[in-house]
Amino acid sequence: MAKDRKIDLVILGLLFHEDLTGYDIKKRIDGAISFFWKGSFGSIYPALSDMEKFGLVEKYRAETNGRREKILYHITDKGIDALKEWLNVEQAANDLKYETLLKLYFGGAGDNDTALKNIRYFEEQVKRDLAVLRIYKENLEKVLDQKDHVYYYLTVTFGIDTYEAYLKWCDRAGKILGGVQHFGDGADIRQ
Repeated sequence: MAKDRKIDLVILGLLFHEDLTGYDIKKRIDGAISFFWKGSFGSIYPALSDMEKFGLVEKYRAETNGRREKILYHITDKGIDALKEWLNVEQAANDLKYETLLKLYFGGAGDNDTALKNIRYFEEQVKRDLAVLRIYKENLEKVLDQKDHVYYYLTVTFGIDTYEAYLKWCDRAGKILGGVQHFGDGADIRQ
């Protein structure tokens, strides 16, 4: 396993719960996990291949009701040990990258209308994601008697709280930018 390659750990975590195809892994990453971690489809198969070489996963073929065979991946005991070792490491990288904020940071080179447009676009994305998170929360609240679902629930409620804070910020930023007039010399005057 490549040192500190998070895709390996994400895959091991997903396989800990169930055997999956590479495509299924990508769907899981693009689903609930995408609210707090992004992964590229192109990195999944090389990671699976490397992890198979290191004995962390095994692949096998499964028949699917007369359709073509699926190649499923299964976590090994060695893979479970690697996952547990990572879970026990106290240090974690919690990097956030928001292109909207990067654009806003350099917004002085543009105009308020552009900055407001970018904020509103971000706000609409957040609203869509928040709606999905609330559905996840509602569904998870029905199965909190299952250990894994408690952990899923905690990540979902973190997301909801965070996205609600984003919406509050969008509202405040829109009000601030709505009240600023730019002049050609770069000076700002509040209206």
